[in-house]
Amino acid sequence: MLKIGVIVGREWSWPPAFIEEVNQRNEGVIAEYAKLGGTRMNEPCEYAVIVDRISHEVPYYRSYLKNAVLQGAHVVNNPFMWTADDKFFEASLATRLGVASPKTVVLPNKDYVPGIVHNESLRNLLFPVPWKEHVDYLGGFPIILKDAHGGGWKNVNKINSFEELWARYNESGLLTMVMQEFIQWDNYVRCMCLGQDDILVMKYDPDNRRYMPHDLSPEMHERIVGDCRKLVQALGYDMNTVEWAIKDGVPYAIDFMNPAPDMDVNSLSLPFHRWCVEHMAALCIRLAKEPQPQGVELRWSRFFGGQGAPAAEAQTPKRKPAARKPRAKKAA
Repeated sequence: MLKIGVIVGREWSWPPAFIEEVNQRNEGVIAEYAKLGGTRMNEPCEYAVIVDRISHEVPYYRSYLKNAVLQGAHVVNNPFMWTADDKFFEASLATRLGVASPKTVVLPNKDYVPGIVHNESLRNLLFPVPWKEHVDYLGGFPIILKDAHGGGWKNVNKINSFEELWARYNESGLLTMVMQEFIQWDNYVRCMCLGQDDILVMKYDPDNRRYMPHDLSPEMHERIVGDCRKLVQALGYDMNTVEWAIKDGVPYAIDFMNPAPDMDVNSLSLPFHRWCVEHMAALCIRLAKEPQPQGVELRWSRFFGGQGAPAAEAQTPKRKPAARKPRAKKAA
């Protein structure tokens, strides 16, 4: 019997619904919570597929998952890519892919680990930071200041003055912060991207964190879905969300490094939650039954050396969609 292992944290609604959905399909694949108690080097992995929802907060899990890939398991999402990603790199990558993205600047840290002596260890850093030049590059205030590696809207600040910028920056501690052009959007959507091909477009209220059916024109919907696929295929993510701020008919990719996206029923509402449950079940069953090597080569390495491929050439081949049987909807 092929097995899918699920690694989770505190979330309570999506994991049991996903496990139940996989197991009741009776396709020769079972899902369960993975149980880990220390891992020996080159230890075989009992799972064909592992769904990772929490290793960004539990370092041992990340080490386990890298070994699991080495043993042939397919990990959603690839732990090698997730380790390397950050919001500054994603902004540069989006531009290379031909996807609109706000101008972004990454900043030196405010504080450092013990052992860093500021006047000796940081001799390569300019002091003071050329704040005015950076803000001018971003188009002036307001701007966004946020953690380059954060998620869940943590440590995200809308900044309206240098005094406010310096105050929030001085509170950032060991975090690496980015400043980003603020897009005064006309519409805002968030897209759940599963398997690098299935894209669920949802209207999103970032202030109240509410999801609704989208109200996009067919042309805008098609453009956003196409741009989502470019991004997740380049990143190699099988599970991600992409946020778009739409201004004057242009969708700007605001945040697309969300490899453990919120799938909670209270956040998404039941219909969107069920979409995530059923599509993830179909994806993981297919990955278990039709094993494919999980490439750890960086899919964006084609851009190294400053050589940028046209956006159309930058896409990797699409995977075939997972077959899904019609099912009656039910509560998770």
